[in-house]
Amino acid sequence: MNDQLATAPLATRALTVVLSLGQSQNPAKRQLEQEIVDRLVTDPRLTVLVVPNLYDLTSDSEAIAHLRATPGDLVVLAWLYERATHWILDRHGIRGRRGTVYLRDDMDDADDKETHDEASEANGEAENDKPRVADSRDPADRSIYCLDLRLKPEAQPFVDEVARIAAEVLAERSKENEALRAWIQGNPSEDQMQRYLRGGSPNIPGDTAATLRGALRLDHDTNRRWYPVIDYSRCTNCMECIDFCLFGVYGVDGAETILVEQPDNCRKGCPACSRVCPENAIIFPQHKTPAIAGAPAETGGSLKIDLSQLFGAPSAVELAAMERDEQLVAAGREAVGLSIGIPKRQSGRPAEPQDELDKLIDELDELDV
Repeated sequence: MNDQLATAPLATRALTVVLSLGQSQNPAKRQLEQEIVDRLVTDPRLTVLVVPNLYDLTSDSEAIAHLRATPGDLVVLAWLYERATHWILDRHGIRGRRGTVYLRDDMDDADDKETHDEASEANGEAENDKPRVADSRDPADRSIYCLDLRLKPEAQPFVDEVARIAAEVLAERSKENEALRAWIQGNPSEDQMQRYLRGGSPNIPGDTAATLRGALRLDHDTNRRWYPVIDYSRCTNCMECIDFCLFGVYGVDGAETILVEQPDNCRKGCPACSRVCPENAIIFPQHKTPAIAGAPAETGGSLKIDLSQLFGAPSAVELAAMERDEQLVAAGREAVGLSIGIPKRQSGRPAEPQDELDKLIDELDELDV
């Protein structure tokens, strides 16, 4: 396997497609994965790479190192929400802008492609006037397209979407070839000059006709992990997560930006810090609640608890404190309730617009049920 990886011409294809295997050994999932790979490897425009579950990989794993070294645009298929996949890659240093994906759930009744484009605008990032951590980064020079394998039960829709993306990438490459000729002739575009000044180089596509038999597969043992992933397109660096978490999961980098410093310190199954994040920027990709697992949601107003709250269940903040206390006691420490991490978040906070739950309660009141 290592010899194959060392000699495989990864840069010679138009597009690299990564399939992240599911955590379970469900036969239907394994069959779908295999069918997708079998069809994709016949496309000469593609390099296909199969890796263990992305969420379970560590930053020093062979698969992550390989992906970091892979140039150009990526398509990543995983059993996760698109947003979760994108920010898992980002935490490992595999960065890019979010490419637009048209593949949707069969139950999605919004069939208008234009509506989907609007929802995907600005790489799916939260749009308001608050500064986001992602705003301070240099712009990415490639696109990453994330596909959720849970959306369809058969392989062909995924194969068709990858083919559409490959055609889009090749069309863009054709434009870059024209720009490259201008560069060589001494007439660079403004974008090329900016890349040159940043120390980059023109994007020179390789020979897209080169062939490679089969998919590259990076197999190694992984353990199931549980840790938070930060969506920096939503994160405002408010530090409320580091104040709330008492297990040393969070830290800051040299620029004083919040990060998940010790992911394996996180208590398995506990999503408490996600519930108290005011921007819905903290994702637990394997959580059963979509808003916590990375489903598209409005910033600061998503439903992070179920409708049992209508019948007197705790608020999101109270539930988070209870979950944290449960983990503290399990670790042999004392419960702290709402006395740590919460007061800072609540004090002096302006009144917010009604969220989805408030509106639902008002509608039920109007029905007089």
